[in-house]
Amino acid sequence: MKDVTDPKWAGDTDLKAWTDWMMANMPGADRNDSLTAAGYSLAQTLEQVLKQCGDNLTRESIMKQAANLRDFRVGLLLPNSHINTSPTDYRVVTYMRLQRFNGTSWDDVK
Repeated sequence: MKDVTDPKWAGDTDLKAWTDWMMANMPGADRNDSLTAAGYSLAQTLEQVLKQCGDNLTRESIMKQAANLRDFRVGLLLPNSHINTSPTDYRVVTYMRLQRFNGTSWDDVK
């Protein structure tokens, strides 16, 4: 996920959407707490699963849709990260990249 405290994401539209949501819905929360960003992203993923269910909100349908996410993109994930699940592979995170903290921001390690 993007580090919401990292200055390199200051102009990012997805981070701005998260900041606006936080200001409107959780104005007293600490926006430096990475758990708020994680919760926001998890909620977006759940919203997608429920959308895929349509009006069929049974446990069976929810589990089926959770196991059938295709190239779903959550804004606070790092660029090129997508969520893909299948009935035989429930792993949500399959993309990672090595980064090094330079004292202010995270740099990709090449």
